[in-house]
Amino acid sequence: MNEPRDFVTSCPIPIVDYPNVLLAHGSGGKLMHQLIEKIFRPAFQNSYLNQQHDGAVFEVEGKRLAFTTDSYVIRPIFFPGGDIGSLAVHGTVNDLAMCGAKPLFLSAGFVVEEGFPMESLWRVVQSMKQAAQAAGVEVVTGDTKVVDKGKGDGIFINTAGIGVLEHNRTIRPDQVKVGDTILLSGDIGRHGIAVMAVREGLQFDSAIESDSAAVHHLVLKLIGVGIQVHCLRDLTRGGLASALVEIARTSKTKIAIDETKVPVREDVKAACEILGLDPFYVANEGRFIAFVASKDVEHAITIMRNDPLGVSAEQIGKVEAGEAGLVTVRSQIGTSRILDMLTGEQLPRIC
Repeated sequence: MNEPRDFVTSCPIPIVDYPNVLLAHGSGGKLMHQLIEKIFRPAFQNSYLNQQHDGAVFEVEGKRLAFTTDSYVIRPIFFPGGDIGSLAVHGTVNDLAMCGAKPLFLSAGFVVEEGFPMESLWRVVQSMKQAAQAAGVEVVTGDTKVVDKGKGDGIFINTAGIGVLEHNRTIRPDQVKVGDTILLSGDIGRHGIAVMAVREGLQFDSAIESDSAAVHHLVLKLIGVGIQVHCLRDLTRGGLASALVEIARTSKTKIAIDETKVPVREDVKAACEILGLDPFYVANEGRFIAFVASKDVEHAITIMRNDPLGVSAEQIGKVEAGEAGLVTVRSQIGTSRILDMLTGEQLPRIC
């Protein structure tokens, strides 16, 4: 008679809740972070990834460099205030800026679907060229692939960027300190609403254009005058809310925000109400938050408001002692709520 054998289940793939990838896994919310923590981070574990920043900062022959990469799958590819080409430049330049780096060089990888109009490709490339020239960076290498018709949704772009840190400061989430003040560079929600309006064929009384822009000049001004900047984060997928929660968790601090101080244009606010969206979670492509020493707040605000990209900058909150990873928002009527990452997807394919 055969002896019973122990039966042990084993799964080499760490499936948590979903056996297949969902659109929400690219949203910047809880599912995306779950994907990163369960699949990608364990596979590529190293000290640079563990900083959980917008890019890696390292030293080569005495020079501090920053390196980042991003992919753009936005639909539609042309939208009020920009297109996938300018967005690809702005997004990667801004990720380098969030590391405190001066952007220098970009790569550009194109995945183009068979049948994509040559005129549209020309428009995208020209827009990318103009955005790179305006930002003072060069596209120095690249790649092009063409996929079967029906397999690529028009065009996807990947860009990687290299920049140099011309200072000796460390700017990243784990440098956030209790007592820091949080500055927001401008009004939020415009990019997501601009894209959503075109995608769904919506029309509003006033035109809402994306805020897509390269913000490195403003960031470098802050650093250059000696503002003690501890952390920077651009507000792309997941918007302001996800950025705050990410930083609170990484820095193991509590963040308190005043909702009345967060600028949202009236037309964007109205559009969000119609669509059932929360502007705190809507993507931006030309806005960032800065965690600065409280003694430097007034100086920093003055510098930001004197720049075209920071005219509506505001002091929106503080870093406090308290439960690590907690973000609270004080409303207009004086009540408080907890701000968390979204589990699902508000606006897919937004960048």
